[in-house]
Amino acid sequence: MSERLLKSTATVGGMTLISRILGFVRDVVIAHSFGAGLGADAFFVAFRIPNFLRRLFAEGAFSQAFVPILSEYRTQRSPEQVRELVGNVSGTLGTVLMVVTAVGIVAAPVIIMVFAPGYIGQADKYALSTDLLRLTFPYLFFISLTALAGGILNTYGRFSVPAFTPVLLNLSMIAATLWLAPRMQQPVMALAWGVFAAGVVQLLFQLPFLHRLGMLIRPRMSRSDAGVKRILRLMTPALFGTSVVQINLLFDTLIASFLVTGSISWLYYSDRLVEFPLGVFGAALATVILPTLSRNHAQGSAEDYARNLDWGLRWVMVISTPAMLGLLVLAGPMLATLFRYGEFTDHDVDMAARSLMAFAVGLPAYIYIKVLASAFYARQDTRTPVRIGVIAMLSNMVLNIALVFPLAHAGLALATSLSAYINAGLLYRHLVKKTGYRPQPGWSPLLVKVATANALMMAVLIAGSAGLPQWLHWHLAQRAAHLTLWLAAGAAVYLIALGLMGVRPRRPRPAPGN
Repeated sequence: MSERLLKSTATVGGMTLISRILGFVRDVVIAHSFGAGLGADAFFVAFRIPNFLRRLFAEGAFSQAFVPILSEYRTQRSPEQVRELVGNVSGTLGTVLMVVTAVGIVAAPVIIMVFAPGYIGQADKYALSTDLLRLTFPYLFFISLTALAGGILNTYGRFSVPAFTPVLLNLSMIAATLWLAPRMQQPVMALAWGVFAAGVVQLLFQLPFLHRLGMLIRPRMSRSDAGVKRILRLMTPALFGTSVVQINLLFDTLIASFLVTGSISWLYYSDRLVEFPLGVFGAALATVILPTLSRNHAQGSAEDYARNLDWGLRWVMVISTPAMLGLLVLAGPMLATLFRYGEFTDHDVDMAARSLMAFAVGLPAYIYIKVLASAFYARQDTRTPVRIGVIAMLSNMVLNIALVFPLAHAGLALATSLSAYINAGLLYRHLVKKTGYRPQPGWSPLLVKVATANALMMAVLIAGSAGLPQWLHWHLAQRAAHLTLWLAAGAAVYLIALGLMGVRPRRPRPAPGN
């Protein structure tokens, strides 16, 4: 089972890697064209709001509630009952989304006032943000239905199609920046049109694959359906519980709107670099492990549930710790290589590097949250993550206020990281308490091996990385060559060290003798 999980995770991670690489290309193009000025700040606020709601209605709370129920129906019910559930859920979700989208478009000025109150005294930025939000808000409708389709495909083991779908968003925004923006009176509006188009294209892309599964069902509004009721009951608390990190980021945006112009853009670009390993591995692992744990729970197989969960937790540590350390050491070089062109200045690189290092500290916690929360949702327990999420969110707010004064925007990023550790720690504690899960034998030797490999990798990266002024002095080819060299060298040292110490991808060894 662990090898099949690893293969599925690698498939999703590979597709996500393609998307993340194109995402970097997208961000490079946007940074070159718009820098970290008024237009960029306005767009990132307007895009973050529907993106946040997407985490609620799409791959966040909805998927965490829908996939376990669909897995249960697939395991215990007839194919006709499964199709009926899909039709009722899609009709009910679609109706709710249409209402929310309509309200969002009409109330865009009020929403900007709530999420970016610092813009109220800046008429141009406030008006531009409002116009951009009205165009980006419909993305919520299309991407949430896309997530519904992706949840069905994932439940049936078709992981590659949903993982590839975000590529279309990046291609759409790249095209909008390069082709549409120069043709518009207000160039940054092209980004919003790119987001709108991407939502439509992503949904249409997945429909043929649903048809092949026999799951392209006519939507029906049916809140009285027993399955829909259970999903709504599970989803209601999960609306908050799965999105604590996103709520924290929105709170960061709210406070950052009062800081100097550029602060929101610096936070955005640094968060994007942290999202790379988080998406390639963290989201991939959570995507694969949720239906697996849901199936284990539905079948009453506590042993398989514990073994697969333990496998996932081990691989979070193996992957996330070197990624965190690499981001800490190479924060400035990465930002300089990717974004220091056109309107993105040396000052922007320096400021974004500060928040990137602060965000990177929390990378292991962000990924652990995804896996640990999935362990609760697989058991159809959405309340526990909510209670823990409330504590984490309140902690983040307190830390934001405490750290923003001495560290400005970087303090907001650090507060998010620290609150993520609180969230992950409490999730793990309650998982042990509620399910009786215990780490299986072999953790202590693995910790020593991973720590040793990380120390060797750090030695290589520190020895090889020059100071940020040198990176800013180099031209593009020099930056790219040096960054590629040291990233490859660090990864090679880490992987070789693990291999020599007996850690193998195909042998996660969740428990001796299993």
